[in-house]
Amino acid sequence: MPAKIVVPELGESVLEATVGRWLKHEGDPVNAGEVLVSLETDKVDLEVGAERSGVLAKIERQEGEDVKIGDVLGVIDEALASATVKPAEPQPKAAAAVGAPVGAVDAEQEEQPAATPSARRLARERSVTLSDVSPAEGSRVTKNDVERHLAAKSARDATPSPAPVVSEAPPAAPKSPPEAEPAATAQAPVPATNAPASGPATAMAGAARSEERVRMSRRRQTIARRLVEAQHAAAMLTTFNEADMSAVLDLRKRHKESFQERHGVGLGIVSFFVKACVAVLRDFPRLNAEVDGDEIILKHYYDISIAVGAAEGLVVPVLRDADRLSFAGIERGVKDFARKAQDHTLTLDDLRGGTFSITNGGVFGSLMSTPILNPPQVGILGLHKIQERPVSLGGQIVSRPMMYLALSYDHRIVDGLEAVQFLVRVKQLVEEPASLLLEG
Repeated sequence: MPAKIVVPELGESVLEATVGRWLKHEGDPVNAGEVLVSLETDKVDLEVGAERSGVLAKIERQEGEDVKIGDVLGVIDEALASATVKPAEPQPKAAAAVGAPVGAVDAEQEEQPAATPSARRLARERSVTLSDVSPAEGSRVTKNDVERHLAAKSARDATPSPAPVVSEAPPAAPKSPPEAEPAATAQAPVPATNAPASGPATAMAGAARSEERVRMSRRRQTIARRLVEAQHAAAMLTTFNEADMSAVLDLRKRHKESFQERHGVGLGIVSFFVKACVAVLRDFPRLNAEVDGDEIILKHYYDISIAVGAAEGLVVPVLRDADRLSFAGIERGVKDFARKAQDHTLTLDDLRGGTFSITNGGVFGSLMSTPILNPPQVGILGLHKIQERPVSLGGQIVSRPMMYLALSYDHRIVDGLEAVQFLVRVKQLVEEPASLLLEG
């Protein structure tokens, strides 16, 4: 009896997906619970498994096709379920087809390491054997691991190998008189290695001008669309300030080891700004709101979205009830988000909602930038690189670790005065971190 493989529920507000990669081919045996295909959604990648054992009789929707909830992806023939109870016997013919010893093909299929759907897709597109890729963290190969493997391979391939030494003189003693030797040498065929100088140069020039067309992932399409919508739908402006990070850096230096030992996580920079933003948002509630038609929705809870860089694009997971979290709780949450983004294991719940955003371009070396709003939010704080700069302090020119701060806001409901005052208060709290305890 045939069993349909259908697109499952994708999560709240997610109605469509794109078929990422089939992990099985038509005719392959499958077991109940085995992952068959990966789906790309606007936010996360999902894996669809077989509900019953049998043979993948037909693939209805190919890689790259858009699908909706309930669409049929493929069909499993349960009539051959008994054939999948035991592992398939080695197929000598399949092994011989590729010049491998009997059973090598089956062993390779069985010993494939655990990998994320995006890693498997990239490995297939670039003809990479996953067993050759070493995961940077954990036991699961990620897309970043495959990219590092490809980069290392390209570097090795680009390293020129020593040119073979070609002797211009015949190996044996010439039989002709000495005066005839030049003529004989001139008439000898030119070795294949002595190609015209323009040949390699032309090939290198052609390789340097090559092009590659790559399909945007659904997540990248969504990011592109939302960034354009954010600029078209909101009256976005940005105000700037700078903060002296001396006190924060000194506090971190003094408590770094004890904090790590006590909480099992490092004390970073972002937690100070999360605490400061939550404290100031209470005084400027319209920066913690959203616009709904002709109404303003003021939110009396503080779910802070933290921008995290991922291989397939920026993601913004949410720290729920950040006003109730300690410094350690915030740091653990941020570290967990970074790990999930790396492993492609963020869930829809991790990304849903958020009332205000913080993005830290400083970790990548950005000195100053204009962050774009994360709709429907109306405020986002941009952090930047901490850099020693000369500043005037008490009539003296001194060197201080300074950070530029940028607050982008929706001018439809947030006035410029509010935005400037908000950023000044954040600056003051960060420059006197002990005051965060009083504000909390």
